[in-house]
Order: sequence, then C-alpha cells, then structure tokens
Amino acid sequence: MAKGFNKGPQMGQGGMMQQLQRMQKQMEEAQAKLAVETVTATAGGGAIKVVMTGDQKCQSVEISPDFMKDADAEMLQDMVLSAVNMALDQSRELQQKLMGPLAGGLPF
Repeated sequence: MAKGFNKGPQMGQGGMMQQLQRMQKQMEEAQAKLAVETVTATAGGGAIKVVMTGDQKCQSVEISPDFMKDADAEMLQDMVLSAVNMALDQSRELQQKLMGPLAGGLPF
C-alpha cells in the first residue's frame, strides 16, 4: 500500500455502524409519524373530500349528499379520482418533508 493512502479523518467501522443505527431509528420514527399524520384533499368545491395518511393509505372518502343530487356517475368518478390524486400528491410531499433529510444524511 502506498504511503499516505488512508490518511486523514476517517470514521471507523464502529462509528459508521452507530451512525447507521441512529439513522435507522430516525427513519423508523419518521415512518411511524407518517402512518398517523394525515392530509386532506377536496374536489368539486368541497363536495368530495379524501383523507390520506402520510404513508399513502386512504382513510376516508366523503361525498356531499347535495352533490349526489346533481352529479352523474362519470362526473362523480372524475371528482373522486381528482381528489384521490391530490391527496396522494400531498401525502408524497409530506413523506418527502419527513424522510428527505434522513436520506440526505447517508454516509455513502
């Protein structure tokens, strides 16, 4: 091995393992938080409301009874689809907000 190779500040294997274990714990905590935090998206002026968790599980879909009086099946489907997609986008943004900083701290 050449002289001077491997000089400078290094993290020993034990230090790296500790850092990875800390990060794993932080990731687990963030995932647990995502499972309980929710986002809400609406469509049709609030006639359709979708609540989704940060780990992208749909918790509820509410449809206003007044909307049902005037809506046909195709309009209802479009509104529900729109609200679900907006909720998924918001959920992904929340996930990025909570998990993104952890991914940026990986030592490799």
